[in-house]
Formats: sequence, structure tokens, C-alpha cells
Amino acid sequence: MPVVIGVDSSTQSTKVELRDLDSGELVASGRATHPDTGAAPLSETDPKEWLKAFNAALEIATASKAQTKFAAISVAGQQHGLVTGTGYWSAKTNQYDDEVLKIIDSKRDWSNALPRVASPLEQTGLWRDAVIGCGTGDNMAGALGIGLQPSDVAISLGTSGTVYAVSATPTNDPSGAVAGFADATGAYLPLVCTMNATKVFDKFANVLNCDLQQFGELALGSECGAHDLVLLPYLDGERTPNLPDARATLVGLNSNHTRNDVARAAIEGVVCGLLDGLTAINNCGVDTSGRIFILGGGAQSRAVCQIVADLTGKQVLVLNEPEIVALGAARQAAATLTGKWPTWQASSKIAAQPTASSTQSNATRQRFAEARFKNFGV
Repeated sequence: MPVVIGVDSSTQSTKVELRDLDSGELVASGRATHPDTGAAPLSETDPKEWLKAFNAALEIATASKAQTKFAAISVAGQQHGLVTGTGYWSAKTNQYDDEVLKIIDSKRDWSNALPRVASPLEQTGLWRDAVIGCGTGDNMAGALGIGLQPSDVAISLGTSGTVYAVSATPTNDPSGAVAGFADATGAYLPLVCTMNATKVFDKFANVLNCDLQQFGELALGSECGAHDLVLLPYLDGERTPNLPDARATLVGLNSNHTRNDVARAAIEGVVCGLLDGLTAINNCGVDTSGRIFILGGGAQSRAVCQIVADLTGKQVLVLNEPEIVALGAARQAAATLTGKWPTWQASSKIAAQPTASSTQSNATRQRFAEARFKNFGV
């Protein structure tokens, strides 16, 4: 049974999945944590720690599979380390941007200073006789794991948040809100990233003296719009919009508001920020009318899924696979080996259907936009 390896080297840990090449069935998995990266503005990890974590996770995954022969391997890493995230490589032209490189250092000869960029299914070497795929970023691998199609949207809520879609054509956003990434298939992955997502839920659950499950139940005990209470969720500044010195602000709080309203406003503030990012992607000419998938820790919250459904007016899907990025990397490994994308991918289920009216959802998003403009001018 040929086995492919998918690796997710994320901020906090490395996850390894062994999957059957033909069926995609999970054979074994392992996980190893990374050391604390420290607090901003200095947050760094020695790359040797990533390799150490990979070896530990692989050892766990192969503990009972010592004789397994690996056919291919691919690694998904933190996307800002990818060439498409450097700022000096153009996804549109598929080459380095000489104009930007000259701004960085006009005296340097860049012609031989930068690595060649591999094509999506290029075999880049061998590791323990296994074919090595070119690798990709975490969100790009997430899209592979989902099997994200044109018009589909993925909203990922971890410590920070991302919203992205697949596009057949490159995007260009003069405002800088939408990052015009390449995806892992040769197409494009326009993406918006926010700094504040599930850490906002953690903070307000702590303020309300409850755990996250209770926090979600509190939020569901309010109504769409949280009785006109708005949270601008910029706990430690924000990158989209670009507000590095902003702080979280509750707008419209009065003596009638309850803990339920505060919890609801916290989740709605995070979701509204991500949906503003989705609007920016749509404004770049990308079709976002398809399915909506919720990923990350936020996908485990019934309240988050319901509020996304309410504020989009669409059903929300979550995945039946816990490690979607590692799955995507495994799909890339399989495709690198065989020359074609495997048919296996993550299955999904409906997590929420909209219950709020379009009037309620539109008013909620409008109040958020007005509060943001009044307080921060954007």
C-alpha cells in the first residue's frame, strides 16, 4: 500500500498525516509542539525547532508503522515564508519583480541571488526514497484539503482570521487589503487576513467569567445585532484595516445590555471584519457566490457558525477532517507523484442555516462599518 505524507508546519505545532495514496484513507498521524515564539513585536522561532518537531511528529505517526514505505511527501508551512508572500515575487507574472528588488537594494545583482520557483506538481527531490513535492502555504493547503472550487469561500478563525477564495485570474487591490497570492494548483488565492479572531473570544469569555462553550451559548441567547451593541475587536491593533495602534472598543453600551449581548457583539465584530474582507475580494472581481466553509478553532463553535450564516444569509459548512492543512499537503504529495490531483478530499457537513432576516443582517454590518469609521476613520 503506497503511503503519502502530508505535513502541516504551523505556528504552534507540526502535524504529520500518513494517507493511502489511492483512497486517501488516514493511516496514522502525529503531532509535536513548537516552543513559545515570544510576544510581539519580537516573535521568532529557530527553524531547527520546526525540523525537530517534524521528526517527533513523524516518529509518533510511524510508531506502529515502522515498515511503511513512503511514496511522496509535501510540506505546508506558514504562508508568509512563501515566495508568493515575499512582496518581491509577482503571482500575476509568475516571476520576481525587478522593480521591487531594486527598491530593496539597487546595487545588488539579483539574477543569481534568489531561488528558482518550482511549478505546482514538480518533483523537487527525494527524501528516504520518497518524492518531494514543492510544498505550499497553510491556507493554500487548506484550499487543497477542502477541494475549494471557483466561487467557494473559506473563512478560517484561529488566533488570527483569514478569508480567501479561488480565482482563475490574478487580483490586484490598490488598497492593499487583498493579498494576491498564488494557490497550489497554478491558479490564484486572493486572501484577506485579520489579526483578531478567536483570541477575542478567549478574552471576552474571560471577561464574562465563562468558558468558551458557555460564551457561545451566551451569544446565541442574544439576537442578530446584539441589541445595537457593536464591538470593534482590535485588541492589539489590526492589519485589515491597517490600524496598528487601535484597541478594542465597545460602541453603544447601555444599562439594558446583558452578558448575552456582549458575547454576541464580540463574535459579530470578528465576523463583520472578515466579511468586510470577503467584500474586498468580491470587489476585485472574484466570484464569491458559492459555498462557505468555516475552518480553524472557530469552526467548533456553534455560535460562530450561526452568526456567519446569519450575517451572510447562507448555509455554512464545516469539515469532517480535523487537520485540513496536512490533508491538503498529502493531496499535493499524491499529485506530485502521479501527475494528477487525487479525487479524495475532505467531506463536509452543514453547521448552520441563517435564521436572521436580511434586514437584521444588513443593519448589523452597517452599524459595524459606521462605528469603525466614527472611531478610526476607515
